[in-house]
Amino acid sequence: MNKKLNVIITTLNSQYIHSSLAPWCLLSGIREYCDENVDACVIEGTINENTMEIASKIIEKAPQVIGFSCYIWNITKTLVLVEEVKKHLPQAIIVLGGPEVSYNADMILKDNPLVDYVLSGEGEEPFALFLNMVQKNSDVCGLPGLCYRKNGLNVISEPYISKKDPPNPYLPEYFDSLSGRIVYLETSRGCPYSCAFCLSGRCGSTRFFDMERTKKELLLLANSGTQTIKLVDRTFNAKRERAAEIISFIIENYGKSIPEGVCFHFEIAGDILDRKTLELLSISPIGAIRLEIGLQSFNHMTLESVRRRTDITALKGNIRQLVKNANIHIHIDLIAGLPYEDWQSFTESFNTAYELKPHMLQLGFLKLIHGTAMKEDKEKYPCEYSKAPPYEVLSTPWMTSEELCELHKAEDALERLHNSGRFRRTLEYLIGEVGYAPFELFYDFGSFVSENSKSSISLNEYTGLFYEYFGRQKNVDRMVLRDKMVCDRLSTNSTGYIPVVLRINDPMLRHVKRFLNNNPKTSRQNGIKRGIAIIYSEKCAVYCDYNYNNKNMNRNPVTGEYNLIKLPLRQILR
Repeated sequence: MNKKLNVIITTLNSQYIHSSLAPWCLLSGIREYCDENVDACVIEGTINENTMEIASKIIEKAPQVIGFSCYIWNITKTLVLVEEVKKHLPQAIIVLGGPEVSYNADMILKDNPLVDYVLSGEGEEPFALFLNMVQKNSDVCGLPGLCYRKNGLNVISEPYISKKDPPNPYLPEYFDSLSGRIVYLETSRGCPYSCAFCLSGRCGSTRFFDMERTKKELLLLANSGTQTIKLVDRTFNAKRERAAEIISFIIENYGKSIPEGVCFHFEIAGDILDRKTLELLSISPIGAIRLEIGLQSFNHMTLESVRRRTDITALKGNIRQLVKNANIHIHIDLIAGLPYEDWQSFTESFNTAYELKPHMLQLGFLKLIHGTAMKEDKEKYPCEYSKAPPYEVLSTPWMTSEELCELHKAEDALERLHNSGRFRRTLEYLIGEVGYAPFELFYDFGSFVSENSKSSISLNEYTGLFYEYFGRQKNVDRMVLRDKMVCDRLSTNSTGYIPVVLRINDPMLRHVKRFLNNNPKTSRQNGIKRGIAIIYSEKCAVYCDYNYNNKNMNRNPVTGEYNLIKLPLRQILR
């Protein structure tokens, strides 16, 4: 009787809040395609954990085969983990898979003698077949996607692309491991686009999974205790009718078989949204859906060079409509370091994107990922990039290394000021009324912070620097600035605390508190926490109530802001 083969599948997530789908896909493949003499389980960790602690969990199980799911963010730590595990389990077979190793298997095998095999491409069935062969002590040569050494040479296979729907990864053990973390749902594989900076177009033509299966899995995840379900489909609306059916299903079941408060995150191509989908999205329950829309650039030459087909006019119009509806969180992306994008061009792209008023504008930096056209065609895409993960571009013929470094200052300010949602009114004042150009504001202030603070800075210290910097700028009314910042702080921070730099000790506050407490409509009950301030430029008082029955019932699920209520001072004093 053959002994059982003990297998561990592991991956390192970027943060604890993220779960991982890949190891569970592999485990479901083992359950579907392996002999019963193969026994496997999943161990997840994060790149922030102590490597030896993760290694100890693996070593304790004494596996004969260990599979690692590898990505751009975890490959460095994964290879350290491999080394630690092999010290204690020298006979264990090490298999790497995932997008970070699928297109550079030859280099991985050459540089890492502790790695025995690389599995390139989709892994559910090939990994299971590999384990069957190992369990039977059979020759694994020729298995789809398997890369290995033979007679001192590397044997490299093409990335495997299946024609089947993968097995259901949502096993009982998967749900036991979640603990409310972000979950991922896959309803298709592949991408209709072939962007030069992305791998998705190399995964074969787009394949859509069975719709009834998709709906069933969607409901399972929605009732798992998570607050966020991210669909990993590279272009969710590539097939419009299918996208509309899934969105309709969410809307029809929200608050019923889908608990209120669960949010679905989709990556879409914004320019191909049709009228039917836009109409559906307009009636989606507030906060039920988040849309991530990749723009990359508004430079036509840039988009053409990276094979990004975009109808910019349609894109802008659709984003404006989505933002105007105010029921969906809109996230859009720009990439710095693309071909033909110099400082001026990027500034124009940034300002155009910002003026669309997304809730989040991500400023990313180009990474040259293994397997992408930009990595492989050095003549067409000349640039300098870091040879270590995440392979960030350091300079291009259009953007110097100094300029790319400077853009990180704008990125830092953008994240802290705009993407945090903590300075919405203040930014509207500075950009809309004072007349700052968006990029100028974030770059100038980011540069000021870089020169005048330590790397780690608290929100209150950052607020102080902001008030100091913009309070002395031409055309800025210092009191209006202070008032906008106070309103922003109260509506985004449930402590009700106002930083010292914005605080004004005014006896009038006592009158405001007394008025609110004596008024039946505004008196606090059940220990509700409240933040109060006087807004001098508008001659009014403002207040926010937080945490009704320990729930954020007074908070906008799209913007994250608490409801800010204004009362004219004349109403209080009469």
